[in-house]
Amino acid sequence: MPPIKDRFTIHSKAIVCQDVELKGDITIGSGTVVHPKATIFAVAGPIVIGANCIIEEAVIIVNRRKDIMRIGDDNLFEIGCRVEAPSIGNFNTISTRARIHHTARLTSYCVIGPGTLLVPEEDETLDEYTVVYGTGAQRRTWSGRGKAQEADLRRKHSEYLRDMLPKFNRLRGGEAAGSR
Repeated sequence: MPPIKDRFTIHSKAIVCQDVELKGDITIGSGTVVHPKATIFAVAGPIVIGANCIIEEAVIIVNRRKDIMRIGDDNLFEIGCRVEAPSIGNFNTISTRARIHHTARLTSYCVIGPGTLLVPEEDETLDEYTVVYGTGAQRRTWSGRGKAQEADLRRKHSEYLRDMLPKFNRLRGGEAAGSR
């Protein structure tokens, strides 16, 4: 297998800390915040991360497929989660220490609960508003109530991080070799 070529496209309004581990062809959208110690590996195919996502500490995002891994806008990846899903829609929450296998795809407004292991045996796409929780990956459908409040809270969280992270961390620039 040929060595992985690093190519990073980081939007000028994104906040990506210097000690984030990036490997492969990665695009990070406007307003996205990537905390220190996060890992994003585009092993086989590229990863495209949308706008206003929050990727917290110790998150691991891996693309092992040749296809593009697309992550939509306004997603929250909480501390220590691992994601290999080839497609993630908008406004999803992957909670602390949750794991999503490469056979799962998320639409929008899905929640993967803390410590949940989502490993479908065959390719599966979760419907909108699906909540997966517990050790047995039980499922429910969220009514969508509180969606506007959740969006406002996430927007404020993102604004706070964009303000505070640069004060205490070195940032990475938009080019593979460059830095701010």
